[in-house]
Formats: sequence, C-alpha cells, structure tokens
Amino acid sequence: MDQNKIPQATAKRLPLYYRFLNNLNQQGKNRVSSKELSEAVKVDSATIRRDFSYFGALGKKGYGYNVEYLLGFFRSTLDQNEITEVALIGVGNLGTAFLNYNFMKNNNIRITIAFDADTEKVGKDIGGIPVHHIDELDEKLNDIKVAILTVPAAEADIITNKLVEKGISGILNFTPARITVPKHIRVHHIDLAVELQALVYFLKHYSLDN
Repeated sequence: MDQNKIPQATAKRLPLYYRFLNNLNQQGKNRVSSKELSEAVKVDSATIRRDFSYFGALGKKGYGYNVEYLLGFFRSTLDQNEITEVALIGVGNLGTAFLNYNFMKNNNIRITIAFDADTEKVGKDIGGIPVHHIDELDEKLNDIKVAILTVPAAEADIITNKLVEKGISGILNFTPARITVPKHIRVHHIDLAVELQALVYFLKHYSLDN
C-alpha cells in the first residue's frame, strides 16, 4: 500500500477511527458496523467505507468489521507501535496545559522535553517534563523531529528557523503567525481564535440541515 496515494482527508480521519476502535476493544466488543462507526466519529457511513477501501478488504458485507483486526491494522498504519517524541516550545498557559495532559489517550506520542525563555520556569519539571532554556535548543533537542509551537507570535519565525536548522520535520503551530518553512517540512496551523470565530459565523448563518 502506497501511503502517498491516500487522500489527506482520509489520513486525518484515521486517528478518529483508531481511538474509537481502541475504546471498543477495551470494552470487549468483537465487531462493529460502519453505521456504528459513523455515529461514534460523526462521519457518514459511505465516507467510512470509502476510507477503508483504500486499505483493501477490511470488512465483510453483513458482518461489519472485526474490531481486533481493524485495531491491529490501524495501529500498524499509524505507527502506533513506535513512540514519537515531541518537543514543546513555549511553556505559557497553553504549553503548560499540553505538558500536564501530554496526549495520555495516545500511546505513541509523548512530549519529552520543553523549552522556554522564562527563567522562573527553566529547570523545573512540569507534568514530569523537564523545561530547558530556549538557548539550549541546539544542545538538548537531539533527534526529535516534531515540535509544538506555543510561543508569542512575534517570536514564531525566529524559533521556527532554529527548529529547521536542527532538523525538525513537522511543526504543530498554535501561534497566529503563518510561519515560513522549506517545502520538506510539514506545518499544521491551529489558530484557536480563528476556529472559534468560524464556529460563531456558521452558527449565525448556516443551519445544521445545510
């Protein structure tokens, strides 16, 4: 299977499927229908069947999907058997929340190190994660390839350049800044204010039936 041929929209839904299947497996459920999946992850059945079709015959008509088989398949597809270490850059209110949460529901993602310029935070452990001074980025980042950026917008470009120089491959950007990176680096922008404004706009101007 060539992962590059999987549509990005499908790829984004895979972790949703995995989370629900994992919950079902923990409850001792053996099989699930596309309708049950649809109701749980809020994706229509036709889309789920199409998503799954990219990976071959994962289910049987009239039976549905074997939970344990699907879970194993998606665990392998999403590299759930490998731990991905993540660096957090910026230990403000949002960064601190990430450290305390640390993706506990995902068993393959761990924030293992954090950086900040605040000397009151440097040297402390927050959520069990050591906080280093941002000036130590070159020395301490090591082989980590993924970073979460929660710094002030004015500092985003400077920090991003440092991350690029250190070989970071992916950045989850929570700053309002639209950072510029080379083509081989993937950036996902998450602007909470924009998302909230969009939600309010849709509530005002669109009905749920549209």
